[in-house]
Amino acid sequence: MFKMMVADVDSPSYIVATAAVKLGFFAAEGVEVEFIPVYGAKDGIEQLKAGKIHFFGGPAFAATRAFPQWRGAKLLCALAQNSYWFMGIRKDIPIARGDVLALKGVRIACSFAFPKTALQHMLSEAGLALGDVEIVESLKNGSEWHSLDGIRAIEENYADAFWGNGMRLALAEKAGLARMHIDTRRGDGPSGTKHYNFAALTVSDRLIERSPEVAAAAVRAIKATQKALQRDPSLVRHFADEMFPKAQAELMPELIDRDKSFYQAEIGVEALSGLNRFALANGLLDRALEPEEVIATQFMDTWL
Repeated sequence: MFKMMVADVDSPSYIVATAAVKLGFFAAEGVEVEFIPVYGAKDGIEQLKAGKIHFFGGPAFAATRAFPQWRGAKLLCALAQNSYWFMGIRKDIPIARGDVLALKGVRIACSFAFPKTALQHMLSEAGLALGDVEIVESLKNGSEWHSLDGIRAIEENYADAFWGNGMRLALAEKAGLARMHIDTRRGDGPSGTKHYNFAALTVSDRLIERSPEVAAAAVRAIKATQKALQRDPSLVRHFADEMFPKAQAELMPELIDRDKSFYQAEIGVEALSGLNRFALANGLLDRALEPEEVIATQFMDTWL
């Protein structure tokens, strides 16, 4: 039995990995996988290194936290293209969408697990100095579901804006508390922001070496899941109603429909170049890596 974990269970980007298990696409490839429904951003990549899980769906740069210079891990494929973080801002703050410099003096809440790195980098590239913006860690949450973090930050006057996945923003918009300020996937932010990162499936070199047929099957399962969700986003309701709180379950098909054109498995030259630049700039690497050092290139044909 193999095990899968994702960084944030209700992310519309990571949901591809979840759906590949829950909708039976791994099983169709003859691979039995258990989905572990926890907040994987906390220690999922460390569990991958320890061999406690076998697949990790999360930020493409996640491996660098436990596998220095990517030694010992590889990206099998993309779950979705481009950076996928959003910034929601309190509705009564009168600044134009996408204006990063206008965030000076604003308090922004975010998870410190992975997203903070991208947020700080984006603010710096836009020309804001350290201290121009107050970044505060999302309020503590005893649940595995962090979708209400944005709502809580604004309702409790803990922050004026928040940085997180699409579900976090959608719920705050629906509650009438926030509006979209930045959508990195669609080009908001400084030049190159959309290529800081992408959602990817990471595995250990150990799995690739011991079970290459399982790694290849995983890519096929992800690809099949992407195609299925593109055709019919409502398929997610087959497991979302049992897995998520009602509000999240109802919104997920809509968010998948919005993002489905980005559900592509390939990792292109531009994506890897952007990832290298981002990782170098943030001390996650000490040199730019070649494709075969980051990607399980032997499975690239399976992306097509």
